[in-house]
Amino acid sequence: MFSCFHHFSFLVFLLFIVLSSDGASSSFSKIGQGYSLVSIEDAPNGGLVGLLQVKKKTNTYGPDIPNLQLFVKHETQDRLRVHITDAEKQRWEIPYDLLPREQPPTLKKSIGKSRKVLYGESEISGNKLIFSYISDPFSFVVKRKSDGQILFNSSSDESDPYSSLVFKDQYIEISTKLPQDASLYGLGENTQSHGIKLQPNDPYTLYTTDVAALNPNVDLYGSQPVYMDLRNVGGEAFVHAVLLLNSNGMDVIYRGNSLTYKIIGGVLDFYFFAGSTPLAVVDQYTQFVGRPAPMPYWAIGFHQCKWGYKNLSVTEAVVDNYKKALIPLDVIWNDDDHMEGNKDFTLDPVNFPRPKMLAFLNKIHSQGMKYIVLTDPGIGVNSSYGVYQRGMENDVFIKLDGEPFLGQVWPGPVYFPDFLNPKTVAWWKDEVARFHELVPVDGLWIDMNEVSNFCSGKCTIPKDRPCPGKFGWICCLDCKNITNTKWDEPPYKINASGKHVPLGFQTIATSAVHYNGVLEYDAHSIYGFSHTIATHKALLAINGKRPFILSRSTFVGSGKYAAHWTGDNKATWDDLRYSISTILNFGIFGMPMVGSDICGFYPTPTEELCNRWIELGAFYPFSRNHANQASPNQELFVWDSVAKSARNALGMRYKILPYLYTLNYEAHTSGAPIARPIFFSFPTFTQSYGLSTQFLLGSSLMVSPVLKQGTSKVKALFPPGTWYSLFDMTQTIISKEGHYLTLDAPLHVINVHVYQNTILPMQQGGLVSKDSRTTPFSLVVTFPAGASEGVAKGNLFLDDDELPEMKLGNGQSTYIEFYATVSDKTVKVWSEVQEGKFATEKGWLIEKVTVLGLDGIGEALAVEVDETPVSDVSNIEMDATEHMFLEKLEGGNYKKSMMVEVKGLELPIGKKFVMSWKMGIKG
Repeated sequence: MFSCFHHFSFLVFLLFIVLSSDGASSSFSKIGQGYSLVSIEDAPNGGLVGLLQVKKKTNTYGPDIPNLQLFVKHETQDRLRVHITDAEKQRWEIPYDLLPREQPPTLKKSIGKSRKVLYGESEISGNKLIFSYISDPFSFVVKRKSDGQILFNSSSDESDPYSSLVFKDQYIEISTKLPQDASLYGLGENTQSHGIKLQPNDPYTLYTTDVAALNPNVDLYGSQPVYMDLRNVGGEAFVHAVLLLNSNGMDVIYRGNSLTYKIIGGVLDFYFFAGSTPLAVVDQYTQFVGRPAPMPYWAIGFHQCKWGYKNLSVTEAVVDNYKKALIPLDVIWNDDDHMEGNKDFTLDPVNFPRPKMLAFLNKIHSQGMKYIVLTDPGIGVNSSYGVYQRGMENDVFIKLDGEPFLGQVWPGPVYFPDFLNPKTVAWWKDEVARFHELVPVDGLWIDMNEVSNFCSGKCTIPKDRPCPGKFGWICCLDCKNITNTKWDEPPYKINASGKHVPLGFQTIATSAVHYNGVLEYDAHSIYGFSHTIATHKALLAINGKRPFILSRSTFVGSGKYAAHWTGDNKATWDDLRYSISTILNFGIFGMPMVGSDICGFYPTPTEELCNRWIELGAFYPFSRNHANQASPNQELFVWDSVAKSARNALGMRYKILPYLYTLNYEAHTSGAPIARPIFFSFPTFTQSYGLSTQFLLGSSLMVSPVLKQGTSKVKALFPPGTWYSLFDMTQTIISKEGHYLTLDAPLHVINVHVYQNTILPMQQGGLVSKDSRTTPFSLVVTFPAGASEGVAKGNLFLDDDELPEMKLGNGQSTYIEFYATVSDKTVKVWSEVQEGKFATEKGWLIEKVTVLGLDGIGEALAVEVDETPVSDVSNIEMDATEHMFLEKLEGGNYKKSMMVEVKGLELPIGKKFVMSWKMGIKG
């Protein structure tokens, strides 16, 4: 939903660069003098605990904390934790019940039976990582054990443009040296105009803010303080990740050869993930922060929303027009239009009367479609409003000066629930259940939860004028700035909103108080995270079905509960391009179900842009068209040309839904992103390290969209190997060392290619995923072009998608691994099945197998099902077609390569099968 658009001048951006590049000036003076490690001993729960003492006190940004406690532990063979906090007083940390993890040792001012620390270096070796330290001044190094690569080095020399360890109440600084050729990714959320690879001197500020995503290079809705580091050493790729688990506002200064954290509170709680492949890193990371949420099958279909479907008739007409245009649609959404007076958990009795709503939902539910609505956290201050009444009775709201903190969002004056309070979670659960009784929605969209507030400071409701006024996004409360606390005016000003605004600007005042005395100053960036967890608990409690939640604000671990969209983007070609980088970053953050508003949220897209956007958006993990209230309609049926592009691109999406759903299963079990940077599958291919205009779905489908206006060509980079067009499998590209190739891309065409050595499960598609799930399966097997020897594999997960978990062993799921080989002039395709009963009872069949890249056609087909030969193969047909090569890439001639289709099969997908044939006459 639209909130407030902040536009930043180039001069402000340059000013930040000057301010943040503290090493650029010869007059730079270090903020702190560092600490000395004075004692160290074994920790009770394993690892080591040490005492650090400040070397020399300074007063910049406040006094130094004199004594710090260091805790180091190899928590798993792949994960190392380094925790530093005040040795004498408990400091704010992310609540351990929100993000479960091991508690560090109890604080103690001095350490008994300690080993005296001598000046020099010591090491603590784990299975894959080594922690080493120098005691005076204290610094530490994290190395990879196998080759000694330094992954993190916190030492500061005189010539370095940053300080040694600085630890004050409201200012913490620590840095790491980096090799110049390290490629870094992550540190979100922001719209990275330069692509997925972090750029030196770009601003990376982490503080959850309602700033529209159309603003590049500023802190946005989420705080994700983790980065992935990719290095190519001697032609071999090594990847690791670093998480700083801290929810306080921070600036991260990346200079190319160093990275500095400047944090305004909390503790240093570092987690190092050894990798050493990209998939290994996200596996290790999500094992710690939480595996990505399982998604219902319908959620992977196409979604349509617009702020401004002003009544039920308009909403119904949108659904009908999609059907008439033969464009797939699984989910219809309402923004706040369904509400009475913009109040959560209500229905407008005039425009969305409950009897008609229930009839509408019965109708679309019977067709397999779903319905989702928006809620905001702000609860309207209205004595006749039941949700407000019950909230006040249960004392669930964040407070300032002993009273609920007053802000303004769409209902006008609002209070904000405190989701750190167990009573609030119980109240929210009850309100969601009451609403579900009123209207049985299929998921919830939780928006504005950064938290967004149209006012700033301490406010009261005016008595002399209506509130809200004519323009609901303009502050109508009587407000005063709060400047008399160190929380509202901290000594160090992070680059909030890209222009150093006060921390409480258009959000909750940072001196406001949560449950147990927790300050908003500390908990601000986990508001959306706590909101998401409460919503997940509420939906799960209703009927035990798999919840679907879309959250705008995110934090470390949000992916365990929710999907995400990239927020208020702009209908421009730049924003089309930016969407790829944000989506790829969220895969690294452990939130693989992510997408961007297709055709742009604001203002009106051009017809050409919307064509290109649906072609790309059809391959987002989360695929939704959404627009602003002020924008004209931009549904995919509005333009005939866009409808044609949508039928083409979404038609293919619905054919590969089995593949996408299996990727969701892989994400849920291993953290593997659905949409991935190219380097995930080709980590040694250095040309792909900054590639932000193409991406992979899983390991094997490469999407190469048109991102520029007025062109019918796209320049695509092909990593080494054979690639086959998904839309025309006779079209083949061979890339021996990795090359760019200019591809034809007429208005209704997007280029998607399948890599060699893959087995891709597909179905026939449909207009609703419920229908497409019942169609026969086919398998696409890809070998290198002209292969006389080759191996391919793939997999498929099927289940009852309403179960809360995606897993085997519940009697409602099946997992199949597919294999294929070509060798000694014999092609063999077979499956191994785990728990096939579910799929067998559904009656799902494989009707076709297409094998690409063979050096001859086929004869003498033999088929077995569950080790029993199929005697009658008379209905099975084998056809062969010669591949066509795009020879511009290599400029050479190729031996002939064939596509062989085996049609008329009836292979039960829940039973293992083997089929083979001899290679016949050369094509």
